[in-house]
Amino acid sequence: MVLVAGTGMTAFNRRKDGSGFRDWAGEAFETALVSADIDRDDIDALVVASESDFFSLQLNPSSVLADDFGLKDVAGHRVEGGGASGQLAVHAGVCLVLSGLARRVAVVGFEPSASFLDPQTVTALYGFSFDAWTDGMTGVSATALYALSAKAFMLRTGASSPDFAAVAVQNRKNACRNPDAHLALETSERDVLDSPMVSDPYRRLDCSPLSDGAAAIILCSEQEAPTSRHSAPRIAGIGAANDRVRLGDRPDPGVFTAKTRAAKGAYRMAQVSRPQEQIEIAEVYDAYSGAQLQAIEALGFSDDFLGEHRAGGFEPSGRLPVNLSGGLLGLGAPVGATGIAQVIACSRQIEGTYHDGLQLDTPPRLAVADTHGGVATTCAVTVLKGEGV
Repeated sequence: MVLVAGTGMTAFNRRKDGSGFRDWAGEAFETALVSADIDRDDIDALVVASESDFFSLQLNPSSVLADDFGLKDVAGHRVEGGGASGQLAVHAGVCLVLSGLARRVAVVGFEPSASFLDPQTVTALYGFSFDAWTDGMTGVSATALYALSAKAFMLRTGASSPDFAAVAVQNRKNACRNPDAHLALETSERDVLDSPMVSDPYRRLDCSPLSDGAAAIILCSEQEAPTSRHSAPRIAGIGAANDRVRLGDRPDPGVFTAKTRAAKGAYRMAQVSRPQEQIEIAEVYDAYSGAQLQAIEALGFSDDFLGEHRAGGFEPSGRLPVNLSGGLLGLGAPVGATGIAQVIACSRQIEGTYHDGLQLDTPPRLAVADTHGGVATTCAVTVLKGEGV
């Protein structure tokens, strides 16, 4: 297994201080180095995640960041998979360690998606992250496509707008205890249901914000870990899969089929046979409130996911807390950093070092981090374990 030897991240928010992605990535990387108890000369590979050059205006960011970080003679990589970019970068780092091609890998993700371009331009650009010919060039938005998927999901399962609103309320309530969060809001279900309609069934408060920020982790084998980090959390399983890009080409646009396949691969590698019983905490991709419920179903967390959601099973005091970080809805969504931040949240929970008020009383033994690009088109799932599990 591969150790998460160090972690670091910036706050996720809208930057108005003149800083840029190179500043944020550097901050996250330096924090991760200190956390891992190693020097920059110990890093022999760098994996960088960012979704769009349009946001950063920097092609080949891995070379630029390696230079900024003071890394010499390292193997540099850039990973892109839409919303799954950060999680796929983690997977790339894991593969480098497991293959023996690298001893210690820095995985760094960033996105300046809030402060550089105006919201209308960002919305238009995100439309091109689906099928540019049939979606982006026609002006179809990400929200509209997610809404179509959500409507099919609601029709099949009986999920309702109040169910979605409860997700938005809980995740932003969690964010109120996370000092890194972009949208720490105390809201009610009524607030969500009364907020302006964006694309039925999604209203403004059902949607995650555009955010700036960066996150970083240091990966290594147990043999290469400093003595002080031998008990660090392990990445025990990774899995990825894709689905048809266009919703109309899928048998059921409301089912996250590729997420299920990705999860099964990660569970198999981690020797998790009963996820609905074994997984104790999860960070899932909630770009929209309904997408969290779609993810919980696809990941196999419950035999009755809707009933358990309504009974509070995925709340902080429930059987399987989901998105204690606040998720994308509360913590924020700088895309390239998102999947890495999820791994950080799971790792710190396992170590018992997460934020006050959010850390579980009994650190979890098994955790899942889940992201996707498109409408669950490119899916990536990671299973983390504590020492000795």
